[in-house]
Amino acid sequence: MPHAEIKYSSDLQLDSAAILAEIEAIILRHDGGAGACKGRAYPTDEFHHSHVTVSVSLLVKPHRDAAFSAALLDALEQAVSARLPRPCEFSFGLHYSTPFYVTRRLEP
Repeated sequence: MPHAEIKYSSDLQLDSAAILAEIEAIILRHDGGAGACKGRAYPTDEFHHSHVTVSVSLLVKPHRDAAFSAALLDALEQAVSARLPRPCEFSFGLHYSTPFYVTRRLEP
């Protein structure tokens, strides 16, 4: 279950819901078994320079090698940056959780 976080300065107008949905769609195009991408967006009123930081975390899997990661990062970075206002600083990170990370759905 991938996770995406968008952190940005509140002076920028972002459609964070659309960005998160696009991140999920791109991940699923690259890895159909990835599952839903849990997403959150955090605007902040306290910042120094207009900035957007996006972080996507996935679990380590055998098929998620360097080539997979490079292709996914490129597709995500291009799609997200196309949705951002100009000018602004932009950072994007693709991260893999350690083997000691647990993610699951809790049922009642």
